[in-house]
Amino acid sequence: MNKTHTEIESQPSVWANPQVMQIANQLPGRGTRVGVVGCGTSLFVAQSYAAFREESGHGLTDAFAASVAPVRDWDCLIALSRSGCTTEVLEALRLSNAGKTIALTASAQSPIASVADLVLVASFADEQSVVQTRFATTALTALLASVDYPIDRSLADASNGTARLRHSDADNRKHFVFLGTAWTYGIANEAALKLREMAHCWAESYPAKEYRHGPISVASADTLIWGFGERDESLINDLALIGATVHWPECDPLASLTEVQRLGLRLAVRGEHDPDNPRYLSRSVILKDVDERSNSRSQKSDVWAPARTNP
Repeated sequence: MNKTHTEIESQPSVWANPQVMQIANQLPGRGTRVGVVGCGTSLFVAQSYAAFREESGHGLTDAFAASVAPVRDWDCLIALSRSGCTTEVLEALRLSNAGKTIALTASAQSPIASVADLVLVASFADEQSVVQTRFATTALTALLASVDYPIDRSLADASNGTARLRHSDADNRKHFVFLGTAWTYGIANEAALKLREMAHCWAESYPAKEYRHGPISVASADTLIWGFGERDESLINDLALIGATVHWPECDPLASLTEVQRLGLRLAVRGEHDPDNPRYLSRSVILKDVDERSNSRSQKSDVWAPARTNP
């Protein structure tokens, strides 16, 4: 059994760890102007949180790829990095003009501790595999819990298999499309990335209502469409006429994402790819030329690191 499989299956128990709420309680409160940055999976976590935070009336929230984040006077800047070593994230923190900076990471002993005002460490959700699964979903669970998202539903749906995909619906598919409504667009982006990383599939993602504006032209009987959030019955009917297979479970989006991870793992094994160590990827992108030019802040961070536990 590979490490990725173990980490995927551990997610409901990791989300239920009491330390998730301890982290949530230290995140920005209602009315705070917040920026969130990350790279890759962490960017898509940032997008999901930012959209839900604004939709639920908690305050202005921007999400950017760390490499293009503007220097704005947010009340708080949250930086996401599993390793705490990602060059672009560290640079965004160094350049920040926010009133306070918070890092959410899996590693207390990492460079991010020297450049953020507060470091929240979810070591209990760390992973050995290169591809992020449980750390990302745990970080998103904590972020959403901080803005009153009902994470109990995430736990229940992830445990009861509500989002399960029939193997026959994915067999012989060559094209995968993930669609998100409202705040789940970030989750759709992450779902597509998981299939690209694990199984090297042709996978795309769009806001659901944008799909008719061009991308639908390449849909066919070889396409599996996976939706998150509120079902768009009109779009589902249009896709049925094309012959595409649609899987749009009426369940919690985080629970549905775990099923995408299982699909990616199954396709990776079938294609004889190593899901623990995908080609061309590493646990953290470190750009030495950028790091050598950067000057670390001298201020020491306040690091909040719970004891490491076995999920």
